[in-house]
Amino acid sequence: MDTPDAFPEPLPGADGAVAPDPAAEDASPRRLIRCRLCGRPLTGADSRRTGLGPSCDAKLHPAPPDIRTRRHEVEQDPLPGT
Repeated sequence: MDTPDAFPEPLPGADGAVAPDPAAEDASPRRLIRCRLCGRPLTGADSRRTGLGPSCDAKLHPAPPDIRTRRHEVEQDPLPGT
């Protein structure tokens, strides 16, 4: 074996199941966590904690309706004596 291998064997566990964290180069790589609804990779800490991406979380937990949108101006007669 005089020539080194051009393509050495990959390290155990390097099958693509780990995504490196671009913010911390010295830290160990983080596991790839996917959204439970659509399967996209999650990057944010809150998304990774809940297991849902922002758009899927908004689908399952919509914001409550704004009460101000249901108000409208009403025509009123003037008060007597004014």
